[in-house]
Amino acid sequence: MGAYTVTGQRARQMRVVPAEVLKRLYARDDTKGLMQTAAHLALLVLGGWLVLETRGTWWVLPALLLQGIFVNSLFGAMHESVHYGSFKTRWMADLLAFFSGAAILNNAGFYRHYHLAHHRYTQDPDRDPELITSGTPRTWKNYLFRISSIPFLMIRVRDIFLFPFGFRGDVTYIHEAAWPEVRRWGRWLLALYAVLIVGSILLRTDVLLWVWFFPLLIGLPLLRLYLLTEHTLCPNSDDGFANTRTTISNPAVRFLMWNLPYHAEHHLLPNIPFHHLPEAHRHLRPHLKYVARSYTQTQGEIIRSFR
Repeated sequence: MGAYTVTGQRARQMRVVPAEVLKRLYARDDTKGLMQTAAHLALLVLGGWLVLETRGTWWVLPALLLQGIFVNSLFGAMHESVHYGSFKTRWMADLLAFFSGAAILNNAGFYRHYHLAHHRYTQDPDRDPELITSGTPRTWKNYLFRISSIPFLMIRVRDIFLFPFGFRGDVTYIHEAAWPEVRRWGRWLLALYAVLIVGSILLRTDVLLWVWFFPLLIGLPLLRLYLLTEHTLCPNSDDGFANTRTTISNPAVRFLMWNLPYHAEHHLLPNIPFHHLPEAHRHLRPHLKYVARSYTQTQGEIIRSFR
């Protein structure tokens, strides 16, 4: 995609949505967040029940895959919560960020600052942490390695076991002032995992493995495929109409991912909470360069770009 290009158009692009409309779209709503959270929790309970009921049969395989989708889509809840868009009440957003992050092996305190840097330097190869840590797949080998989730798991080991004790690994892209929060959330995360492991041993149960950990691992490649579409093949530029892709997809995906498929809208106006992103899309759609019908469409474009 070449060197990073500064267009200086970001401020003008943000004014495409009328100020009076934008003021309304910025409004957060605890009720919307509670309804979304409750519905997602209900799906997790249902998926877990299906896994436990089908153990010992071949039906456990589709049940594990379904639960894997429900577990990994908690990324949407974590993402929206670190932006404080899931709830108007901040402690509720922090609580959801922590537990949804924990469910997908993420220190949400670190992810908040990682993601802030990603928003500030979107598609800048030298400063966008998503490009620094993952890069853009150029070959089948790069592509398959990335969606295998092996790189993701290696980085999460660093986050979980190094950050709580003050070690930073090779992270240079978040602000110095962020590290106390990263360490604090990392210690809470380790404590939670310790309680879950010790509790399972004492109770002599493997339920958590079946309803959480196995589905998590099975569903991880699907989340990698999903995330890969957000910016891949978009230009290295500060052009908010072009450096991020929106994928319309279908209502089920939009629901599970907290409307995050409206990703260009979110990047251009990150203070709009999840429940107002569809309306933001109606205002911004005529200006967006990359709007895909489906995730399979974008995956096809990515694969055809390989050298």
